Amino acid sequence: MKIEDEIKQPTFKDDYQKAYINLIFTAGWLQQRQSATFKEYGLTLPQFNILRILRGQHPKPATVNLLIERMLDKTSNASRIVDKLEAKQLVTRKVCPSNRRAVDIRITEAGLELLQRLDAVLESQNIGLHNLTIQEAAQLSALLDKVRN
Repeated sequence: MKIEDEIKQPTFKDDYQKAYINLIFTAGWLQQRQSATFKEYGLTLPQFNILRILRGQHPKPATVNLLIERMLDKTSNASRIVDKLEAKQLVTRKVCPSNRRAVDIRITEAGLELLQRLDAVLESQNIGLHNLTIQEAAQLSALLDKVRN
């Protein structure tokens, strides 16, 4: 469906405004779809993001600062998210032996298993990007990089 129909706005100031609104709308649309999937597994989007970062670090630990650097949503409170993941036994937190002021955060086996299940679910879902060819997906990614540069 075209953005004009989605937001009931037949005209835009120019193509830049239309692209901007379309980008914001589509990002929100994708987040809503992912959030609904994660909710079934008791996770939020930022919690999923932190688990993915920790899986990428595994078996090495991560610090809260590393998580903040790598998070997709820089406004999220990484410490609070880690608290919630620890309560769900998806991560562990221990004082770093070499630097007592630092805390080592690791993903647990339960966290790894949950991500593995979610990987399969996300792979099977049609999240809209599957409507693109591989070349179109690469072009979209390059254009989004260009927007940020």
